[in-house]
Parts: sequence; structure tokens; C-alpha cells
Amino acid sequence: MPPRRRPQADPAPRAWQRMLSGRRLDLLDPSAIDIEIDDIALGLSRVARWNGQTTGEHGFSVAQHSLIVEAICAHIEPGLETKWRLTALLHDAPEYVIGDMISPFKAALGLDYKRFEHHLEQAIHIRFGLPAVVPAKIKALIKRADHACAYFEATQLVGFSDTEARTFFGTPPEGYHLDLISLSSAEASARFIDRFHILSKSL
Repeated sequence: MPPRRRPQADPAPRAWQRMLSGRRLDLLDPSAIDIEIDDIALGLSRVARWNGQTTGEHGFSVAQHSLIVEAICAHIEPGLETKWRLTALLHDAPEYVIGDMISPFKAALGLDYKRFEHHLEQAIHIRFGLPAVVPAKIKALIKRADHACAYFEATQLVGFSDTEARTFFGTPPEGYHLDLISLSSAEASARFIDRFHILSKSL
């Protein structure tokens, strides 16, 4: 009687993504060497805020949102160091891999999601010469700017009333005004890359 064959174990699921740059990013253990700004810009320019539920011909991309958050940070804190302005520009960079998940869904996924997002953010910072750990004061500044941008998005692109937007996102910074028009993916990507290079050269 022939010997029984042992059932073969299922191969481990693929945990990497191939980028258009040719890099292969390990999602469970991201390496800084596999991160390229062109991949980030392309990905963020094609990820829509608000799950795409915004007015206009184009979705409002994370790339465009990131540009505005960096500008608001500089408005709130004139003289902000370049490295922190670049940190603000890249504050949502992990979303080029994981997409823009709304806050309630992030909470439902729990700590494992946060841990993954944190590891990827650290790899991105290391890749571009930024501190792996961001000071609490800078995190708070970026969060404030992020909420301010969300206020403008909510009232101009999503249909929130001013009162409703202030309830969720707070009062926008004094003296900062913004008229939003969603950019195409190509334009948002190009502007993001241009801004990245301007800031990087000043580090």
C-alpha cells in the first residue's frame, strides 16, 4: 500500500506590494529603502478623502489635503522648522499603501492597524531624513491643521453646515482662508512632488 501523502501547508499569504517604481514594499516589515516619493505622490493623488463623497469633477485627494495641512501648519506657527513642515506634508503618507480609512473604521480595527500605520510612518520618516519619533507638540500642531483642513473640506465640498463642521473639527485658524477646488490626480501628484523637493532641499 503506497504511503499516504501529508497535506501540504498553504503558502503564506503575500504581504508585499509592488510599486510602479519597481520597489517591493513589505507591508508587515516596511523598509525605508523600498520607499520612493514618486510612489507616495501617485498613491496619495489617487486616494480620495471622504470616500469620494465630495462635489466637483475630481475627488479631493489626500495629496491635495496634505499640501494644505502643511500650509496651515506654517500659518499657525510662522518660522516652523523645515523638517516639521516636511513632516506635516507627509503626515498621511502611509495612506499611499493603506488608503484613507475614516476614523470610525480605524477605531474598529483597533491597535493592530495603528501599529502597522506607525511602523510604515517611521520607515517613511527614516527614508527622508526625518526623526522617526515626532514630538508631541508637533503632532498636536499637525492634528490641529488637519482638523482645520477638514473643516474647509466639510463646508465647501461635503455639505456640512458651518455649525456642524465646527462641532466636529473645531474653529479654523484665525486669518486663514481657503477656497477649495479639487485638483486632478496628475496635478495633485505633481504639486506634491514639487513641494516635497522644495522642502527637502532646505533641510
